[in-house]
Amino acid sequence: MEKTNNNIPSAEELVIYIKEATVSVTNTYEQSPVVLMVDDSIIGTLGNFSASIGKAKSKKTFNVSAIAASALANSTVLHYRSSFPENKRTILYIDTEQGEPHCQKVLQRILCLAGLPKDADSDNLVMLGLRKYSPEMRLAIVEQAIGTIPNLGLVIIDGIRDYFMYDINSPNEATNIISKFMQWTDDRQIHIHTILHQNKNDEHARGHIGTELNNKAETIMQVEVDKDDKTISCVEAIHIRDREFEPFAFRINECALPELVEFYISKEKKLGRPTKEPFEPYKEIPESVHRAALDAIFADGNITGYENYLERLKNGYGLQGVKLGHNKAVKVATFLGNKRLVIKEGKEYLFNPDYHY
Repeated sequence: MEKTNNNIPSAEELVIYIKEATVSVTNTYEQSPVVLMVDDSIIGTLGNFSASIGKAKSKKTFNVSAIAASALANSTVLHYRSSFPENKRTILYIDTEQGEPHCQKVLQRILCLAGLPKDADSDNLVMLGLRKYSPEMRLAIVEQAIGTIPNLGLVIIDGIRDYFMYDINSPNEATNIISKFMQWTDDRQIHIHTILHQNKNDEHARGHIGTELNNKAETIMQVEVDKDDKTISCVEAIHIRDREFEPFAFRINECALPELVEFYISKEKKLGRPTKEPFEPYKEIPESVHRAALDAIFADGNITGYENYLERLKNGYGLQGVKLGHNKAVKVATFLGNKRLVIKEGKEYLFNPDYHY
């Protein structure tokens, strides 16, 4: 079958894609196998991805080393419990930030935590140090590795920001990388865990890639240095589809390995009324509502002028039962632009019906 111009699938290909994507009530669909847990809480399943976030020096890599070691031993390390099927026991660890000596130390740490000798390579653990390659080359290498390594079950990407992104604030690059994660995890039925830095001045994951991770990841864990004891790092879930696990803490021992801090008591949440979460158009407004509102907003064609555009947004979303004040309308306008649902050309705003949500 031939493709049309600009890599757009042909009609014959689209028929096949539609057939593959059709969900039926009479079919039997298997639940995603659980492969990673913290105590009794599910943090990772095959076909999905998760993330660790934290500020500089919070020991994020030590934490993810424990996850890798748990998967390698298929047992418990710190509070991480792994149960990968026998045909999913291989781990691919990708480092995009550090040189080979650092990568080797991480490799030795994982082997030690898994109870294996640190002077012999494991057949079930592949580490790639991709610091010297361009983002495009990293993408090509990782795609080839994920597609060809046999019995692959877990992929860890230490440094998603440097992975194959030039601009952490690019909505297009963020959407593309998360789309790749969804494709790889679904096609190979693996789990991907990645690391991303938090902003210095708040608790949010950095850039548009952080926003996309928050929207699509199965679990996001935060690694944070204890405010009263800088030698301790605390791990807690800030987004999880399953029930939240009890936060736990670790310190680095004299062997340069993370070890549990016994009887750690996490800081109590502030009393009183919880702080209201900031308005997020992606989470709070379904795609179908966006579509219906935009159909009404642009029923008479393109819109000229930003203030006029905001007023039309208020009216259009109001027809769908979503009340927008000025600040929320601005956030919706920003969201629609980032997602390319609405395109600005000069002073005009155009609806893009072929957007990628």
